[in-house]
Amino acid sequence: MEGLRHIVESQQFTPPFLAELFARADALSQEQRVNDLPGTVMASLFYEPSTRTRFSFEAAMYRLGGNVIMTENAREFSSYAKGESLEDTIRIVSGYADVIVMRHNEIGAAKRAAEISTVPILNAGDGAGQHPTQALLDLYTLFKKFRRLEGLRVAMVGDLRYGRTVRSLAYLLAKYKGVQLTFVAPPVCQMHDDIKAYLTRQGTAWEEIADLDAVLPAVDCVYMTRIQKERFLDLKEFATAQNIYRLTPDKLRRMGKEAIIMHPLPRVNEIDPAVDDDPRAIYFEQARNGLWIRMALIQYVLRRWG
Repeated sequence: MEGLRHIVESQQFTPPFLAELFARADALSQEQRVNDLPGTVMASLFYEPSTRTRFSFEAAMYRLGGNVIMTENAREFSSYAKGESLEDTIRIVSGYADVIVMRHNEIGAAKRAAEISTVPILNAGDGAGQHPTQALLDLYTLFKKFRRLEGLRVAMVGDLRYGRTVRSLAYLLAKYKGVQLTFVAPPVCQMHDDIKAYLTRQGTAWEEIADLDAVLPAVDCVYMTRIQKERFLDLKEFATAQNIYRLTPDKLRRMGKEAIIMHPLPRVNEIDPAVDDDPRAIYFEQARNGLWIRMALIQYVLRRWG
């Protein structure tokens, strides 16, 4: 892990690095504001819509004492609309900024950017590929709640076909012994075979179950995701997956008292708002944890620790 320059995929990280990252995030959560990056500029380059991730990264940079230049919808309001290649955009923007956080609609875009950028690239999601910083904050949230990662039983529910968050989190959880993953998805949204093959190679137990009710009593964490209408080319397929899985207060009675509910957000209707008051529903805390993780990552790639 020494000298890690870009954050593009979950496979980059080792458990010792993750432990150090979480310790750094813990310290930052206590300090709230650390002005150790004065004059530093982060470019926020988003080709897809975002609220939580973009605000989280930008707030992280401001709390570190740096500055942000941004474009919220680069597909429409940047030179991308004129036909400029991603590579040329990165060459230009890396001349203006000290670090680039990028969300793109194409799988693999972050790797392409990292190959030619002269400054660190932080992948904020690339199509249906990966979202490593979301996975890091998810793992951090699990660790804070259980004080361990080994042996956790996690159910991933909803859109596993297009869900970059579940792909990235699965890669991270596979680094820990005894983890058991259960995939609960409609037929058109099942987890891709590449992830299942990877888990098998790593010796991580996984299974696919259609019945959410049967899964709820057996897991430590229910990780809900929305069915992503914007990813479907065939809206008839989307209609077959919509509203199949929904957490309601009634369903929570089947969960263990110490189990938790997570969601990368935004939600649509897969979690009843009445669930929010249950202490096991920690998705808003989960989002807050992203601030400390992203502060720690920015510090790391700019060589303030590690």
